[in-house]
Amino acid sequence: MNNVVLIGRLTKDPELRYIASTGNATTRFTLAVDRNLSKDKKQEMESKGQPTADFIQITVWGKQAENCANYLSKGRLVAVQGRIQTGSFEGQDGQRRYTTEVVASNVQFLEWGDNNRSNSQGYNQTQGYNPSEPNDPPMDDRFESAGSDPFPF
Repeated sequence: MNNVVLIGRLTKDPELRYIASTGNATTRFTLAVDRNLSKDKKQEMESKGQPTADFIQITVWGKQAENCANYLSKGRLVAVQGRIQTGSFEGQDGQRRYTTEVVASNVQFLEWGDNNRSNSQGYNQTQGYNPSEPNDPPMDDRFESAGSDPFPF
């Protein structure tokens, strides 16, 4: 099974491109994911100039790629679900280069830049928002139409 779930912040604005031969949209961005360190260990590593986060390349395809490019920017907190993909290519210097990235199947926007901003479906900063999902009602309303049975399953 190849499944990855990450939560982190964008290190720069996403880059949207369209594949010339197919017209498919693809967006790439780097996610800074903090390592699970104690406060003391984190301070120790920072004082030595060692990284306390991992920087992971994310690739998103299709409509979700367009949404990421339109609504995300540097510093935004997101959750990404996807799979790890590795590859290689030959660099200009003739050396073989190896790549590792996460190909996202789902990107959840966990916060907006403006705390007062929300979309028309009523989602707010604490609930997150995924523009690629259909306009579902809030969780509290989903089971009201299931009938009089208090257990919807």
